[in-house]
Amino acid sequence: MSAYGSDPDLNVQDVTGNGTEVDVATNLLNGDIRLSILWTQEILLSADAAEQVAEALRRAAAQSRSITAAPSAD
Repeated sequence: MSAYGSDPDLNVQDVTGNGTEVDVATNLLNGDIRLSILWTQEILLSADAAEQVAEALRRAAAQSRSITAAPSAD
């Protein structure tokens, strides 16, 4: 079982149609964020796809902060 949870709302593929994909995942144990380009070393994105990746990274950052947040001393 992987400690990483991929962003289920992200579905971005290369504009050239070669099947290359982007994955943004958060380590649910320590909050690390993984950005993966699957099936190659680079990906060419449309402006809309780039915005989707940026939003997925923002969601991952928020999730990471909630995982690593220290309990408040009330």
